[in-house]
Amino acid sequence: MSNNDIIVSLDIGTSKVRAIIGEVVNGTINIIGVGSADSEGIRKGAIVDIDQTVQSIRSAIDHAERMVGIQISDVYVGITGNHIALQDSHGVVAVSNEDREIGEEDIERVIQAARVIALPPEREIIGVVPNQYLVDGQEGIHEPRGMIGVRLEVESTIITGAKTGIHNLLRVVEKSGLKVAGLILMSLASGQLALSKDEKSIGTVLVDIGAGSTTIAVFDQGNLVATSTLPIGGDFITNDISIGLRTQMDIAEKIKLKYGCATIQDSAPDQVFKVNRIGSQVDKEFSQVDLANIIEPRVQEIFHLIRAEASRLGYSDPAGGYVLTGGTVSLPGTLVIAQEELAAPVRIAVPDYIGVRDPAYTSGVGIIQFVCKFLRNRPVTAPKKQTANKPASVKTPQTEASPGWFDKVKNFLKEFI
Repeated sequence: MSNNDIIVSLDIGTSKVRAIIGEVVNGTINIIGVGSADSEGIRKGAIVDIDQTVQSIRSAIDHAERMVGIQISDVYVGITGNHIALQDSHGVVAVSNEDREIGEEDIERVIQAARVIALPPEREIIGVVPNQYLVDGQEGIHEPRGMIGVRLEVESTIITGAKTGIHNLLRVVEKSGLKVAGLILMSLASGQLALSKDEKSIGTVLVDIGAGSTTIAVFDQGNLVATSTLPIGGDFITNDISIGLRTQMDIAEKIKLKYGCATIQDSAPDQVFKVNRIGSQVDKEFSQVDLANIIEPRVQEIFHLIRAEASRLGYSDPAGGYVLTGGTVSLPGTLVIAQEELAAPVRIAVPDYIGVRDPAYTSGVGIIQFVCKFLRNRPVTAPKKQTANKPASVKTPQTEASPGWFDKVKNFLKEFI
């Protein structure tokens, strides 16, 4: 197994930390290892306890390593949160080659030119996403390499985030004994996997409903045009169950996963279960209908807020409808509620890979697809040989060493262009 064939993604969520190992063979991705651990130290998608988060990451990585029998050293980390912002930018350079053929150096220079924007001191550039290139005024070019021209321009989207959020994320991964090969915006990663080319073109709202937060990303004209994060998710449903049944949160979570149904109509009155209630030594019996009466109003509220936020972003009636992903949408009946509340075409996106056919893995697998797409045309170094009794250290592709974490964050998307 060549080191350059391996891409490892790390999805640090509110309820779970997931590490996914992807092997790229002739441009085709195979998921060969998955590690998952309960997430500690994360609240509503933000890191609140570094040491607990480090332990969760280490546990997930160890799980994935044991499954494949190799050692992971570099990971691509997903980043999200309400501190993420998008900003349009324009860059222009003169083509440097004497024959006026646009090369890799010209593309890197025009991307760097687009990065020259005014930012508040508390914010930092995470990456640059080229929307289109212009060669001597000709628009709509997505791959200018090899073309002839005098002037090269790029219209791009700058992804920025709060320095504290970025550095805390880098810190926990570093303390886990891992190197960050790049930070990938979750919305871009999920969109790479969940949305078709047509859906991105006509206007579609991608909704990732996690445990502690819900991320809304709008794609239009093939590009990510808006993103927002709401502090609601599956944990709110669990909290309602805990209060309604007067039981502990961990018991409420297990009940939700085993008996939960988002619609009262589809719940079964003969499906009963017993609950150990707080302050009582006698278990009380409830039916699935009782549980659905608690869950349905909260799910309706979540989608009501999602529709309101999409409307605020200017996409109250997207032509491509809504695409749902994230662990919470696995709750039976969620799609029915979503169609009623959003009043638009709705579908659930699931990764089509063995072992990860669950909406909860969309972001992690999407990171691997995103990295693979932007690295596919890069030159591959010769694979390193490994001894029979020593596991390979998984190194993700990198061509430029960075002296520190700041530079890695600032330059990660430049590596993929």
